[in-house]
Amino acid sequence: MNTTNASDARTAVRGVRDTITLTGITAQGFHGVFEEERRNGQPFVVDLVLHADLQPAGISDDLTKTAHYGVLAEQVAAIISGEPLNLIEALAERIAAAVLGDFAGVDAVEVTVHKPQAPITVPFGDVSVTIRRSRS
Repeated sequence: MNTTNASDARTAVRGVRDTITLTGITAQGFHGVFEEERRNGQPFVVDLVLHADLQPAGISDDLTKTAHYGVLAEQVAAIISGEPLNLIEALAERIAAAVLGDFAGVDAVEVTVHKPQAPITVPFGDVSVTIRRSRS
């Protein structure tokens, strides 16, 4: 049996893909519905879980057979600091679309966007949204 068929069989039996987790990607963004958020900006923090078959990369020790997380982190930071959006939900969607569009081996991605300095008038620790998007 070749590696691809073995990998497909392993995935079918297990029912889940392998994961790459990247947490705490932080950049200054200008997202929000209030003028001061757009003017002053604030830090946003993103956590990602990529679902993919990592066996080909693990067997071959070949970076081209996996998602390059250094490139991924830079891309996410650029999206955070890029075009302003009203909602962190929209920011999460934009990040998920970029991951699925640019990393062919990723079958699904979970994106959590944290807005720790959101303009909330009572004490709070964090506010975040999490979305899961897949190719299917």
